[in-house]
Amino acid sequence: MKPRQGLDDHKLETRHYLMKQQDPLHGKRILIIGFGRQGKALARWLPKVGARVVVNDKRTAEELKLNRSDYPDVQFVLGRHPSSVLRGTDLICISGGVSLQLPLLRAAKKRKIPITNDAQLFLERCPAPVIGITGSAGKTTTTMLVGEIIQCAGYKTWVGGNVGDVLLDVLDDIVPDDVVVMELSSFQLELMTCSPQVAAVLNITPNHLDRHKTMEAYAAAKANILRYQTENNIAVLSVDDLIANALEVMVQGELVTFSARTMVANGAFCVGNRVVLAGAASFDYVPHILLQKDDIPLRGDHNVLNVLAACAIAGSLGLAADRPGIDPDTMREAILNFRPVPHRLEVVREVEGVVYINDSIATAPERLVAALRSFSEPLVLLLGGADKDLPWDEAVHLALQKSKHIILFGEEGEKQVRDKAMRLLRLLGASDKIMTLVGTLDDAVATAAEIATAGDIVLLSPGGTSYDAYHDFAERGEHFRKLVDAL
Repeated sequence: MKPRQGLDDHKLETRHYLMKQQDPLHGKRILIIGFGRQGKALARWLPKVGARVVVNDKRTAEELKLNRSDYPDVQFVLGRHPSSVLRGTDLICISGGVSLQLPLLRAAKKRKIPITNDAQLFLERCPAPVIGITGSAGKTTTTMLVGEIIQCAGYKTWVGGNVGDVLLDVLDDIVPDDVVVMELSSFQLELMTCSPQVAAVLNITPNHLDRHKTMEAYAAAKANILRYQTENNIAVLSVDDLIANALEVMVQGELVTFSARTMVANGAFCVGNRVVLAGAASFDYVPHILLQKDDIPLRGDHNVLNVLAACAIAGSLGLAADRPGIDPDTMREAILNFRPVPHRLEVVREVEGVVYINDSIATAPERLVAALRSFSEPLVLLLGGADKDLPWDEAVHLALQKSKHIILFGEEGEKQVRDKAMRLLRLLGASDKIMTLVGTLDDAVATAAEIATAGDIVLLSPGGTSYDAYHDFAERGEHFRKLVDAL
């Protein structure tokens, strides 16, 4: 996302100066806890509005590979979380990976110091309409596809949030005629006290229970995307997902829905093999057949739902922002030209008739189930990673039905998924003939290459998080890609 052309340096300097003087954070002491992707963006942006910034992280400068000269106006307190950093603090901003149960944050709550994050700061200041998208699965693909559709319709479009760019980095370049498409995670939403003009909940299924502890707390965090909407706003909900559909009681404005199972009056749905857009979300309130399901260039029924959601969301733009609707031909073109987001059922390479597919985003059993249901070919399945305290029974049953061979990888701290899946497989009668235990992902790929034959698919869909062995799922996926490329 590049700055808008046509604003000369003098105008930009004047605009930035005025914003700095007028922002309510000007002169405030702001504490950033966690120096990850979002923490770094906050450390870049907050000094621009005249805030006095302190960064606190339990990691040391060496562990962070910190170059202090990149942040000349920021004070750093590293290596621990001393309570002294709270002294004189007006506001705390946390990175997404920082738990609200951190003792330092508990102490801050007792002192009644407000806590926020980059997403809320952005939403409070964004001059353009914002489409916010959340869900337990599919939100990145849907977010990227909505961005493509709206961009194809001719709007200057900014896509980011929990995926891609932290949008605070480009806030100065956004103007009212633009459109922002923002992915929002439960970690971001649990703090939010404002909602986007268009708010979409794709699904709510067990995930991140290691962080939220209960489904009730997790669902409540997701529901915050709707909680602060007004009667002029739009809510987009799945009819097919029980919990997402139940959020209809919270809707203040117009409700748009999507379903792969039944017709909806206002939104997107499937009839046979056809994808249809209808009602107020349609270009002219007339139902339009957008395309055939078979034409969708993404594998799996879960991606049909993602496309339906994207159509319903993009079609809602005109309702929320007093903009012309997006015509069916534009939607169709954007969908047909869309390609899988990396690490989401991404074809890496074919080697001697064996196709290697990277689904490293599968950090929960539910995502693994969606991946398994996308294939009819013989699978050599790679499972592993750290567990999120989620139920595995359905995933293991389906893996046993669908897989020619299951390779369970993990060592030391990352053995949780491997060991849990192995115990369940043993209970179901799986033998060593169809199950192999290895250490690292390197071992798993090498073993898969020996087992797989022409016509097979080697599928990395781990079912667990990557944090014990990798920085995130993307790093794990990139490692898988390198290993496959080296075969």
